[in-house]
Amino acid sequence: MFTKKKEKPYTDLLGKTNRIVEGTVIKGDIISKADFRLDGELIGNFQSEGKLVIGPTGSVTGDISCNNADIEGAFNGKIQVAELLNIKSKASIKGEVIVGKLSVEPGADFTAGCTMKENEKPAS
Repeated sequence: MFTKKKEKPYTDLLGKTNRIVEGTVIKGDIISKADFRLDGELIGNFQSEGKLVIGPTGSVTGDISCNNADIEGAFNGKIQVAELLNIKSKASIKGEVIVGKLSVEPGADFTAGCTMKENEKPAS
C-alpha cells in the first residue's frame, strides 16, 4: 500500500545547483556532488564532482577541488580543477592553482602559482 521513496541517483542531481547567498558566512567544509554557486563567504574547504561558481560577492579562503569552476569573486588557497577554470575580470585569485585548462579575463588579479595537467581528477 505505502511504498518508500527510493534515494535519487547522482544523475538526477545533474543540472541542479546548491546556492549560498550574499551575507552568509560558512566556517567549515562543504562536500557536494551537484553544482554549487557561492555568493557568500566560505572559510574552509570545498569539494564537488560538479561545477563551482563563486559570484562577484563570494569569497573562499581554503582549498577547492572540483571538475569546473567560474570565479568572479575572491579566492585564497589551493584550487584543483579537473577541467576548466574560468577567471572573470573582477576576480582576485591568490595561492596555488592546478587545472586542466585555464581562462583568465583581462583585469583579473591572478597572483598564484599555476600548474596545468591533463585529465587531473579532483582529490577524493
